[in-house]
Amino acid sequence: MSKFVSYYRADHSIAWGRLDAETIYDATPTAPSLAEAIAAGALDSLAHYTDRPVALDEVRLAPVIPEPGKIICIGVNYRSHQDEIGKAAPQAPVVFARYADSQMGHGEDARKPAGSAQFDYEGEVALVISKPAHQVSKAEAYDHVAGYAVYNDFSVRDWQRAASQWLPGKTWPGTGGFGPCLVTADEVGDVTELELTTRVNGEVRQRGRVADLINDIPSIIEYVTTFTPLAPGDVIVTGTPGGVGLFMEPPGFIVDGDVVEVEVGKLGTLRNTVRDVS
Repeated sequence: MSKFVSYYRADHSIAWGRLDAETIYDATPTAPSLAEAIAAGALDSLAHYTDRPVALDEVRLAPVIPEPGKIICIGVNYRSHQDEIGKAAPQAPVVFARYADSQMGHGEDARKPAGSAQFDYEGEVALVISKPAHQVSKAEAYDHVAGYAVYNDFSVRDWQRAASQWLPGKTWPGTGGFGPCLVTADEVGDVTELELTTRVNGEVRQRGRVADLINDIPSIIEYVTTFTPLAPGDVIVTGTPGGVGLFMEPPGFIVDGDVVEVEVGKLGTLRNTVRDVS
């Protein structure tokens, strides 16, 4: 199939379309949103869509799925991250949630709370659900994946670590980088072959392979859909490898002006610049 993006029009409304090199073909007339096109099973028919061209460099990208009903994140899911934390592997996947209004697209600012001294990055691979998913077995899991995208689970560590629950540090506005595009599952092929690299101002901080996940993608989908049903357009963020700023010596937290890039094989590069906000 193809690659798809969501983007802002001049009036700040959100459109979406098929991405081909430096051109977006606006597919909004076919469905109001990318999530609704996924739900309708319409992406196959849009693989060669060429109507309503828009130059990529003339628009601002939105989060791939701007308003997913659920964003489920998996923590401590690479052995390298488990090792740097210094704890045994959890008995079950570590799960937390994000809110849709915490997200931003490729090229948008990552919003560091001015009162935080512990703003951090977490490069990850996200998947988007293709059809209703409840009590899905591992054997059927990949049938429920529409495609994949890059995610940066920016974390406000001083708030995350203040109590046992992570939510207060994980869902501030402008901290869920999601982009640049959705790459359909058939285009990705074997997702376990994808390699992830996170850079801060050009310095490599993280490297990982999807094959190194402690809980692989089928296991995650089976586990999550056991306790909550997922809908087309919902997002699962699969975990980050070792190399986060929190566990560097000295800590490598990010500050105003830092540029963070997460590059993942066939999925492209997600870039966000850190900006202090009050």
